[in-house]
Amino acid sequence: MIVKRIFDLFFSLLGLLILLPLFFCIGLWIKIDSPGPVFFRQDRVGRFGKIFRIFKFRTMVDRQDKVARQLTVGKDPRITDCGRFLRRTKLDELPQLLNVIRGEMSLVGPRPEVPRYVEFYPEDVRQVVLSLPPGITDYASIEFKNENSILGDAFDPEKTYIEQIIPLKLVYYQRYVADRTLFGDILLIMKTFKEIIKR
Repeated sequence: MIVKRIFDLFFSLLGLLILLPLFFCIGLWIKIDSPGPVFFRQDRVGRFGKIFRIFKFRTMVDRQDKVARQLTVGKDPRITDCGRFLRRTKLDELPQLLNVIRGEMSLVGPRPEVPRYVEFYPEDVRQVVLSLPPGITDYASIEFKNENSILGDAFDPEKTYIEQIIPLKLVYYQRYVADRTLFGDILLIMKTFKEIIKR
């Protein structure tokens, strides 16, 4: 874990330094595109069940709706023009480098979920998945890169997410926990970059 933490910290700091001009340009575009903050923050479940606030670039209109859906489905009208591009290219995830630096996340690991959906994890599986810091990318992120479109075609998106997608994601999460290596993390990061470039 110490080697992984050093790896995460070094490359997160390096990434932020290199990407600073891109952060500025994206932030400016978000502000021009719609009123509201540049960053979106949301409660997620981290290692050992600890709640933390994840950073993302804001991709939706700024509405303080406490009962808003926690799933983004299909052509959600809340998504801004800028947000569509950021979501398609996964650039909205870049601010999570800040979460990595703060020690709340890792570059690679099971994706952090909102508390509502973690409640649907079987208890034994939950303990395994939450035994590691959550990551920016993992096998499930690559496999379900079109999750938004899949849910958009579903009759009941939330039911589909809970009954079909979550169980499959948990299989990937457990596989990562069991087989993780630093070399494997590097391969996953490279594969993620490849997917982003393809998009």
